[in-house]
Amino acid sequence: MAKLVSKTYGDALFEVAEESGRLDAYWEEAKAVAAALEDSPQLFKLMAHPKIVKEEKIKLIEEIFSEKASAELVGLLRMLVDKEHFEEVPQVLDYFINRVKELKNIGTAYVTTAMELTGEQRAAVEGRLLDTTRYVQFEMHYAVDSSLIGGIVIRIGDRVVDGSVRTKLYDLTRELSKIQLKAGECAS
Repeated sequence: MAKLVSKTYGDALFEVAEESGRLDAYWEEAKAVAAALEDSPQLFKLMAHPKIVKEEKIKLIEEIFSEKASAELVGLLRMLVDKEHFEEVPQVLDYFINRVKELKNIGTAYVTTAMELTGEQRAAVEGRLLDTTRYVQFEMHYAVDSSLIGGIVIRIGDRVVDGSVRTKLYDLTRELSKIQLKAGECAS
């Protein structure tokens, strides 16, 4: 259900943004609202409280966001409160933001290495990704996981390139197990 809600409302916001010629403005507003909501977990508690009536919740949304966002984005937030889908707001905004990024060919890459990369290494990774994908820009997210032993794991959307030593050792172990099983079967 959450995916349907985020797609339905995210697509609607995208269409309004495109039709009005304000795609970039809505994109920036959506990022700002998403960041504000992420920084305010108490707002979600308040909006989920059963003793606060819908009208009060809508009034609160208008007070918080009417000066920071367009009437259309505030209207979307009000509608989500009215339809009792406020908990889906982050997913709706993420869906919209990602759809705009896809339109602009901006990729999001999650890079995990065994050790912290230097600035030069990070630039090389980003450069290689730009050379080998259709994207013209990347939002890079780096993480360190010492259990990788060495190498790199890169995730872009649902694609994963795993060049870690840990995975290579695991694959080698599996292959050796198969060889041992076949050898055992031949001996029988």
